[in-house]
Amino acid sequence: MTKDNEKVSIQFIRGEDEKDLPEIRLFRNLDGKKGKAIYKFNKPSTITLNNFKSIQKMYLIDKEGELATSKIDLTISENYIYGVQSTFNWNSEEEFQRFMRFAERYAKSFTN
Repeated sequence: MTKDNEKVSIQFIRGEDEKDLPEIRLFRNLDGKKGKAIYKFNKPSTITLNNFKSIQKMYLIDKEGELATSKIDLTISENYIYGVQSTFNWNSEEEFQRFMRFAERYAKSFTN
């Protein structure tokens, strides 16, 4: 894991790190400026039947600060939340580079 001052996490609820590792797919427009990352969580640990209505954003947190998106779709059965899909969009090369720095730090936090 990274040092405390280099904490990298994904949160749906502030202060509670999501422990389920997502599948992440990247898409970029032909011009390379705009694009999106789709995060798919199969067994989210911080989203429950009791709190899912209060989930407003997904936060990507690292030493540079945070990125956030409110594009979240939940798949719910009567007794179980079995899927979360969240989409983070960027609209410039600078936003894409910032996202990629987060993504690299997030990946490294599981290999150290």
